[in-house]
Amino acid sequence: MFRKYWYDKKGESLNKRQVGFNGEHEAILYLENMGYRIKTTNFYCKAGEIDIVAEEDGYLCFIEVKYRESGTSGFPEEAVDYRKAKRITRSAVYYMTRYGIPEDYPVRFDVVAILGKEISVIKNAFEAVM
Repeated sequence: MFRKYWYDKKGESLNKRQVGFNGEHEAILYLENMGYRIKTTNFYCKAGEIDIVAEEDGYLCFIEVKYRESGTSGFPEEAVDYRKAKRITRSAVYYMTRYGIPEDYPVRFDVVAILGKEISVIKNAFEAVM
């Protein structure tokens, strides 16, 4: 499944930004194979960042991508805590306001967890936190 590697051509490990980019790239490919329609990636605003915004099954999905090489320091999905959920929620509200999406449009917050080379999608991983 993985087309990009966590190491460069010289065998040196990549920095966090490169690993994050590779993880998000793999998450996008995985989500597209699951039927998600990607609208945007790396949406930034004053409130925070949303890794992926997509549509799936009539929902507007705000998706956080988390990667861990192994489970020794916890699972990727555990990194989305209350504080992170609050930032994502505020960014999602801004996104919807900016693009004129009605408040009653169905919204979901998903997490793509990448553990080593295993990818899983946790739909509706958390409720909106204001």
